[in-house]
Amino acid sequence: MISRIIIAAAVALLFSPAARVLSQEHPEHPSKGSAAGNKGGAEKRVSTADISTGIKKNIEAETKKSSDGKFHVQQEGQPLAMDLVKVHDERLQDLGSGKYFACVDMKGTDGKIYDIDFFLTGQPGKMKVTETSIHKIDGKPLYNWKAENGKWQKVPAT
Repeated sequence: MISRIIIAAAVALLFSPAARVLSQEHPEHPSKGSAAGNKGGAEKRVSTADISTGIKKNIEAETKKSSDGKFHVQQEGQPLAMDLVKVHDERLQDLGSGKYFACVDMKGTDGKIYDIDFFLTGQPGKMKVTETSIHKIDGKPLYNWKAENGKWQKVPAT
């Protein structure tokens, strides 16, 4: 009985590093990793709390500007009005070189849940959104992320 447990543990340990490597092959969102291209030097560290605050401030400011009190994103050339549901604090990333990534869930006036990807630049308190795109609609991805030549690229969802 003990020998079976030992063999099972050995097999599990043998495959666990492979599982981690394979899980990184198709990441859901960009991360610093090898694609960030950190060139070294003294770079001020921005916390995930700073990124979270930055994206929340942006969404709040855009919502206040709109006549209907909603955040708007373009979908297939049409404005889509939505409300913030959740900032995915576990997916916030400092990509290096003053660039940051945030992912949020928003509920559209059509009742669907949209996963929105944001890229930001700047320092805490002064972050600016440079790119916004709809990543998923009701959990179905419109694209995925892949590191190519040291840079994160959007690739069609398969």
